Amino acid sequence: MVGLSEVTSAIEREHISSLLVHGKRIDDRGLFEFRNIEVEVSPIEKAEGSAQVVLGGTKVVAGVKVDVGPPFSDTPNKGVLTCNAELTPIASPFFESGPPDEQTVELARVVDRGIRESKAVDLEKLVLIPGEKVRVCFVDVYVLDYDGNLFDASEIAASVALMAAKVPEVEVNEDTGEITVLDKKQLLPISNIPVSATFAKIDGVLVLDPCLKEERVQDARITMTSTQEGNICAFQKGGIGTITLEDVDTVIEVVKEKAEPVRDLIRELTKEVRGEI
Repeated sequence: MVGLSEVTSAIEREHISSLLVHGKRIDDRGLFEFRNIEVEVSPIEKAEGSAQVVLGGTKVVAGVKVDVGPPFSDTPNKGVLTCNAELTPIASPFFESGPPDEQTVELARVVDRGIRESKAVDLEKLVLIPGEKVRVCFVDVYVLDYDGNLFDASEIAASVALMAAKVPEVEVNEDTGEITVLDKKQLLPISNIPVSATFAKIDGVLVLDPCLKEERVQDARITMTSTQEGNICAFQKGGIGTITLEDVDTVIEVVKEKAEPVRDLIRELTKEVRGEI
């Protein structure tokens, strides 16, 4: 996430590159190995759904809030899904308070695209009165500690928060359009679990789940999101370096292998809430 304009020690870059030549990394991981993933389900009581994810030294929290409102004019028969992100100054000296910057907007869009393009949430089932009233689902991601790869940590947090979300059932009077909120709660209609995998390209070598030191010397970045069927549903390229067709083929193969264990973890953590998916 940090731009290439950030000052990085030439010695540090040379050290990272020299290790990669021999298939090694500064934290002793394999080239295509995730850092340790820890997930806490529903840490925020006032949210419909929430999750905290620790990926190595990166920590993010995601919350889901659901309201009732009008649909978008071009999709009158679908509910509304919107993702936002906030890079809090306490997470890193690189982050500043104020309006969302380019990095914040990119993070929110990558998470949003993964959820939307995987059809994770069945938006048609969020419709209460076609063309008039739908459920509006807000997914907010907050970065608490930054040590590289916000995309994957945030995607996991958002997926778990959506899976765990419980919203009040409503009763619709089709004649008057009046909506009554009931005491009983129901799960969001989830039909897929998107998982992203982010790679840094450093001196021609691809590495999965880059830590902050690796991000600071990367030439290019690739994030791919896959569905539980193994299909690639979203792709994001960052940095000024080039990505070859061979790189894309490699990333696709690694994503297919590495995303499923993460997806299994999400299923296991949310099985008590919503059963199998």
